[in-house]
Amino acid sequence: MELDTMTPAAITEELGSRLRQARLNADLTQAEVASRVGLSRRTVLNAEKGRVQLESFVAILASMDMVNQLDVFLPVQEISPIQLARLQGQSRQRASKTETKAARTTKDRPSW
Repeated sequence: MELDTMTPAAITEELGSRLRQARLNADLTQAEVASRVGLSRRTVLNAEKGRVQLESFVAILASMDMVNQLDVFLPVQEISPIQLARLQGQSRQRASKTETKAARTTKDRPSW
């Protein structure tokens, strides 16, 4: 099954499974990883099931020298040339809400 057709819960389970396989490939026990990071073995176990806070997940990756994998997982996003022209020196803080022209003109009219 491809990731783009999976539910969020299934994706997190897949990430946990991959994390477990990476730990096994590194020949580390859950207790060893937990000790390196300062987490409980239970937290490592939960991470391998896909149920862990993001900070703990990243800490576990760091303990196995795999933080560089995050660049593959979620590369740095560049600002598009169109957005760059709109910003004109300002950094973007949030996404713009798309609103149809008809909705704007209806909203501006009095309700009587």
